[in-house]
Amino acid sequence: MPVDSEIAGRIRKGDKAEFESLFRSSYVSLVKYARTLIKDQDTAEEIVQDLFVRLWQEKEKIKIESSLSGYLFRSVHNRCLHFIEHRKVMERHAGEISARKADTAEDPSEILHYKDLQARIAGILERLPERCGTIFCMSRFEGLKYSEIAEKLSVSVKTVEASMGRALKEFRKELTEL
Repeated sequence: MPVDSEIAGRIRKGDKAEFESLFRSSYVSLVKYARTLIKDQDTAEEIVQDLFVRLWQEKEKIKIESSLSGYLFRSVHNRCLHFIEHRKVMERHAGEISARKADTAEDPSEILHYKDLQARIAGILERLPERCGTIFCMSRFEGLKYSEIAEKLSVSVKTVEASMGRALKEFRKELTEL
């Protein structure tokens, strides 16, 4: 039985069989763990699948300080926390939109325009990668500075800037048609 560093080394070098073996041996337990945090089977599966996709895409960068299993469970844990934070932001945003909607538009055409705009914004946010959408919501709906977002998400300010650039590009592309 190879040790964790050997397995990680093989995956780093592009060994698909080793990667598939790791996926098969870890998937069910990682999904069960994610489900204890998320409480939704589909989302738990999506989080774990996304972890493995990213792991393969960034295999050359794998640096495992402890056990491979510990690395995977910690990664799932962090992804679940990011998902929960993203969901809270989205719920807060939906609440703010509903409150504004009740306070403002009473003209039927304004209501239709507002609902269309709201649907477009929600659609854009859904299409964005999870972290990109979270960063956008934290910036625009929570009013956080890039440095605050970077600290909260444990990423660099450059990553926040790049994600915001990508999100704003998508919004401009979609909303210029209005």
